[in-house]
Amino acid sequence: MTATSWTPTLSTKEGPIYLAIADALAADISCGRLPDGARLPAQRRLADDLGIDFTTVGRAYAEARNRGLVEGKVGQGTYVTARRSPPRAQPSGLVDMSMNLPPRFPNSVLSHRMWEATKDLEGQGLDLLMRYQEPGGIIEDRATATFWLARRLPGLTFDRVLIASGAQGAFHAVLSVLAEPGDTICTEGLTYPGFRSVASHLRLNLAPVEMDEHGLLPEAFERACREAKPKALYCMPTLHNPTTRTMPLVRRRELLSLALSFKVPVIEDDAYGAMIPDAPAPLSALAPEIVYHIASLSKCLSPALRVAYVAVPEGRSLRVASAMRASASIVSPLTSAIAARWIEAGLADAVCDEIAKETATRLAVAQAMLPLGVESSPSGFHLWLSIPAPWTRGELVSRLRSVGIGVVASDAFAVSHPPEAVRLGLGAPASVDELKKSLGVLADLLSQQPAVSTMVV
Repeated sequence: MTATSWTPTLSTKEGPIYLAIADALAADISCGRLPDGARLPAQRRLADDLGIDFTTVGRAYAEARNRGLVEGKVGQGTYVTARRSPPRAQPSGLVDMSMNLPPRFPNSVLSHRMWEATKDLEGQGLDLLMRYQEPGGIIEDRATATFWLARRLPGLTFDRVLIASGAQGAFHAVLSVLAEPGDTICTEGLTYPGFRSVASHLRLNLAPVEMDEHGLLPEAFERACREAKPKALYCMPTLHNPTTRTMPLVRRRELLSLALSFKVPVIEDDAYGAMIPDAPAPLSALAPEIVYHIASLSKCLSPALRVAYVAVPEGRSLRVASAMRASASIVSPLTSAIAARWIEAGLADAVCDEIAKETATRLAVAQAMLPLGVESSPSGFHLWLSIPAPWTRGELVSRLRSVGIGVVASDAFAVSHPPEAVRLGLGAPASVDELKKSLGVLADLLSQQPAVSTMVV
């Protein structure tokens, strides 16, 4: 087949030229200018046409192959293949909103920079790939973690910082230090299912503490301290999962005063703190001597990293690091190094900004489409929906599942009595259009009586 006479129209936006060529190739395939099976110009010829280096075109074609746009045939050239793969099917064309994921952002230049930054790790040689590291992370990565946390925890020192295998690994290590099987841990009445799972595995009892619209109630915590004699309090004061509530500063101080009075250590889950620049001071900033601060990177940076930064009270690092060794040996050196590289290069802040922009777009769509009774945060990509009567959470979850939409009923979060509510994750849909489809079905169901929508015979 004769090679197509194709010259890309390159974008004027900033970024590598080879990415601009790959983007132009994708656009011309999408609009039909380059049909399936079309043979692209030879790399050297295209380089001459564009007046650029031959290797730049080679990188562009390699990028296009990675995206599934083209394939190379030895001795024959490079051909368009993007339209041969059938589209990925989903039930009723809808999506699962049960997972609470950060939304994918459309900034391809930034995503490329994230991948490019990982190549810099090659300079660390086989020491990174073929050696065990100390539990809690190596000195260099812990220094970067200290820098990251210190922006929310002023005065934080390196000796108090450890790196864990995600929030789950951190929960396991800290609880192992603070409690023994049969002990009681206080937590909000609605709490993170991952924490419930670890507590159950360690055979710990959870004592629910009542909440209001501002989060955990100090007077309820005081009562629990007197009655349940807890070994620790676990809470998420900033952008609580699932309710999206953020505890005001006055209440944080009151809560910590009680924890100090009763000598109850606090485990602070700060998964969303990096997403909210104007959030009240973390509990660990107010009472570092009693708070174990856990800041996972899953929500603000990438769920794939499975890295959490942990700030512990002074003098407790060795015990927590030993617990990490016993449960997970070490945090993955490779993922820890990637996280550190992204932070050092300024990419982590850029990713947070992109996630925030996409979150704002999706939140505006959800608030416009859903009825009253939705709790949300300007920085949060999940919603807490109180279900209007006569619907119940069981009926709604079941009906949505039948059309391919997943949401999480309050039972997954409730330590005692689950309310009639569900959590919706806005980040899982691949696009805003997919989100609109799912929310449209949900809004339509809620506008009907449950009996009208049932198909039971």
